[in-house]
Amino acid sequence: MNPEDVAHFLLNTPEFFEEYADTLAQINLPHPHGGRTISLGERQLLALREKNKALEKRLHELVEFGRENDALQHRLHEFTNALFAARELSTLHEMIPHLLTDIFAVPHVALHLWQITPPSMELLVFTDELGKPVCLHQGVHDTAQWFGECASQLHSFAYLPLYEGSVSIGLLVLASEDKQRFYPGMGTVYLQYIAESASSALHPYLDH
Repeated sequence: MNPEDVAHFLLNTPEFFEEYADTLAQINLPHPHGGRTISLGERQLLALREKNKALEKRLHELVEFGRENDALQHRLHEFTNALFAARELSTLHEMIPHLLTDIFAVPHVALHLWQITPPSMELLVFTDELGKPVCLHQGVHDTAQWFGECASQLHSFAYLPLYEGSVSIGLLVLASEDKQRFYPGMGTVYLQYIAESASSALHPYLDH
C-alpha cells in the first residue's frame, strides 16, 4: 500500500478516527521547525496557528492596500481641482508637471503639447498608437532627452498620451531613477485618470 492509498482510505473512512482514537493519540510527528517530535493534535494546532498568521498577514496587506488607494484617490482629487484653477494654456503647461511632482512625488515630469512643440513623426505615431498609459524601463525615441542632464540616470518611465477625442494633443512623461517606480505590466488605472484630467483641463485652450 502506498501513501496515496492510505490517504484515500482515511479520507473515505472517517469512522476510523472514532474507532481508533487511542492509536491517533499515540502518533508523534516531527516538529515543523525541528528539534523534537510532537503529537498529531499539537501538529494540527501548529498548522492552525500558522494558517491564522498567514490570514492576519493577508488582512494587513488588504488594509494597507485600501489605505494606499484612499490616499491616491485623495491626491487625484487634489490634482484635478488644481487644474481647473488655471485660465490659459501657458499656465497649465507649466502647472501640470509641478502638480505631479508636488502631489504625487514624481521626481521628473515632462509635458509636450503638439500645439507648442510639434512632435517628430515617430513620436506622433507612438503616441497615437498608445491609446492608454504604458510604463517602460527605457525612454522612447528622444523623450529621455526631455529631462536634460538627468536623462542618463533615469531607469523607469510612464507615458501618458493626451487626447482630444481620438486625436492626440500631447504626451505627458513621468520618470524616475528608481527602476521599480514605473515598470512594464504595472497597473495604470490612476495614470489613466491623470491623463484624462489633464486632457480635459487643456481642451478649452487648444486651437481647434
